[in-house]
Amino acid sequence: MKNRILGNIALFLTAMIWGLSFVAQRAGMEFIGPFTFNMVRSFLGALSLLPLIFWVKYSKPDTRTKRRKRFQHINLARAGIGCGIALFIAMTIQQYCMLYATAGKAGFITALYIIFVPIISILQGEKLQKNIVISVILATVGLYLLCYKTESGFSIYDLFLLVGAFFYGVHILVVNYYSERVNPIKACALQFFVVGVLSAFLTFIFETPSISSIIACKVPIFYAGVLTCGVAYTLQIYGQKYTKPIIATLILCLESVFAVIGGVLILGESLIPKEIFGCIFMITAVILANLKNNN
Repeated sequence: MKNRILGNIALFLTAMIWGLSFVAQRAGMEFIGPFTFNMVRSFLGALSLLPLIFWVKYSKPDTRTKRRKRFQHINLARAGIGCGIALFIAMTIQQYCMLYATAGKAGFITALYIIFVPIISILQGEKLQKNIVISVILATVGLYLLCYKTESGFSIYDLFLLVGAFFYGVHILVVNYYSERVNPIKACALQFFVVGVLSAFLTFIFETPSISSIIACKVPIFYAGVLTCGVAYTLQIYGQKYTKPIIATLILCLESVFAVIGGVLILGESLIPKEIFGCIFMITAVILANLKNNN
């Protein structure tokens, strides 16, 4: 029970950091391209975790056998590459589409990973409890009320965002698979190194980054790199170690609520009744999902 509560708190903090990062991601596009932004933030996220990795490594003696080390290194490589590829696809699509899609629509479509995770879980043979099914429906309705703006219509980028949402769902399930098999901090650092390397290829093919533009974008990149990548994704991997992937998805989708709250507190935006009801629907969904024993 204690581990589940700590896991849920970690996922709640992840959602809060992700939600508030939306301002940083939008601001970053004023200085550099989406591929450059993802490349720098990913490498920065990986580097920000190195001091913690070394501290953990040298804080206590290593009593593992060579065979045990080799087994863990293989699992770590698989986790880093698997999580990194899924995250790279999702992040790249989302960041690129943010150049063209409205903020509300991008937030709503991206957060539809809340639907893809249970669909993929069902295909894998997992049975869903009734309260989980109801929670997913409530959260989806809440996302619609909170984020979707009908006046902007549909475009090809909406379809791309939907594909990105699918890969965010895949990432959650891959993280869940490896969360109990690898060190979460090392896995997080490795996945961002993979994202950074893959983003670098796109950066130097399609963009012309400069040191001056990256320095001008230092504040958004710092937030997106250190907090969103280094801190939040580590909390996600830790939280999913003690939480079912569908429950984790419901908590993580609260990032849309925090995005709206951030807009109110930081940008001086206001909430209309539809958005308030959306927040209520989503919070209700998370509470309902945790009413029963879901260990």
